[in-house]
Amino acid sequence: MLDEYSRALGKEVAVGSVDKELRLLWEKDKASTNASLINLAVYSEEAGAILKNSEIVQAVTREHACRAILIGIERDAPEASIRAWITAHCHLSQQGKKSVCCEQVAFQLTGRATGRLRNTVFAHLNSDLPLVFWWQGELSPIFSERLYSLIDRFVFDSSEWAEPLESFRQIGQVIDESDELAPMDLEWTRSYPLRLALASLFDDPLAAQGLENTNQIRIIVHPEHRVAGVQVLAWLIQSTGWQRSKDLGLCGKENHSESADRFYFETNEGSDVTAVVEYDSSSAPIGLVEMSSSSCSVRVLRESGSAYLHQQLEAGEHQIDRLIPAASADSAELVVGQLARGGKNTLYRTMLPVFLELLSCKD
Repeated sequence: MLDEYSRALGKEVAVGSVDKELRLLWEKDKASTNASLINLAVYSEEAGAILKNSEIVQAVTREHACRAILIGIERDAPEASIRAWITAHCHLSQQGKKSVCCEQVAFQLTGRATGRLRNTVFAHLNSDLPLVFWWQGELSPIFSERLYSLIDRFVFDSSEWAEPLESFRQIGQVIDESDELAPMDLEWTRSYPLRLALASLFDDPLAAQGLENTNQIRIIVHPEHRVAGVQVLAWLIQSTGWQRSKDLGLCGKENHSESADRFYFETNEGSDVTAVVEYDSSSAPIGLVEMSSSSCSVRVLRESGSAYLHQQLEAGEHQIDRLIPAASADSAELVVGQLARGGKNTLYRTMLPVFLELLSCKD
């Protein structure tokens, strides 16, 4: 009788026979075409995660042809073991006459796994294609130079980290050491539609004119997306070139709590700016970004569960009030969208030092 893993992941095979079994798979299926443009590895240390990730990969392959490598590890298990399964995710081509299929190889490891991860799992990559590595959950000792030296694009979701500062310091060090590794933080990606909507409001001459007179920034996020709120603030500060307050410093004194964090800046014209990042359990992942001066207020809102962003500008009698579509905040959909865009994510690299300084205020 098939166990749960084999029902979900396909045919169980000996680890040493994976490549042979994949060839046999395609020899038996003459009606399908094997397509692959990238290697996509999905890694998790959560029990049973490869079952869920197989469903996610099936959705990803509708948009992106890849060889998928699913990796599940139970590092604390007393005995070392490894199991492997192969299958293919197939979708009809646009002509509807032939299936286009993507290979999937799943590995479940237990016990000490560092050497086996590199030597066994990564031996089954398509060597001619770039590697996108999606790390799920907290960073662990598995994330080391022996691993990230093989990766072209490193996907992670910092909203999943209980103690993000230390993990971000590690990510920052890796980025400093390698210009080749492209970081892709899904928390940063979640804020992209809102950042774009806010920036577009400053195309208005009155908003642009009032920017250097800003005295208040207010950001509201869900408590699970604290990182996104601080990243949006870091993007604003890096983009404007504003500096920490000469009088209060960046962090002020006793201005950080479970419900809000405060930061203090000066604009290039010397105006004082107070920035507040608030945490509200009824908020959308990123519910509000507002920049205010005595003459102008610019804001982007998103109600919890809404499919739209609300852009607002108020400058005396001059007002803008409109709705625009908002992208999904779901991790799998964010990955699909980012794979379509590509790029080195240079803006993220540029923002990261400012973000780390802000994040350190709570340390």
